Amino acid sequence: MIKKLLLFLIILSLFLLKPSFTFASQKHIEINLTAQKLYAYDGTILVYNFLISSGKWAPTPTGNFSIYWKVPSIRMTGGDKILGTYYDLPNVPYDMFFYQGYALHGTYWHSNFGHPMSHGCINMRTDQATLLYNWTDVGTPVNIY
Repeated sequence: MIKKLLLFLIILSLFLLKPSFTFASQKHIEINLTAQKLYAYDGTILVYNFLISSGKWAPTPTGNFSIYWKVPSIRMTGGDKILGTYYDLPNVPYDMFFYQGYALHGTYWHSNFGHPMSHGCINMRTDQATLLYNWTDVGTPVNIY
């Protein structure tokens, strides 16, 4: 009888007491523009660490954002033909938009990661962008500094 009562109290406590740990995801992305590095964390655990290319022709926005839209591929255009900064890139892969038209995305037109090369977006190797795209959710926080 005492064993049954003890078992009942243990089971009851699982429903009534709030555990001191959580299974909820705490995914977030940190981007260090000086180091040209992206760090993806789940809580305090570093999941990914990639070289990136940020803004050269236009600055990458800094601050706290969150991914608001994800699309597997999109055409990106912009810049200025007169200034020689115009671009028209079809099928830019694995896009994760975090602020206005700025996104984290794969890059097939250069491989000079670790150096600013973009018009403000965060360029990544396409294989790494694929991993990040599949790992993130809409709402994942992005801190750029």
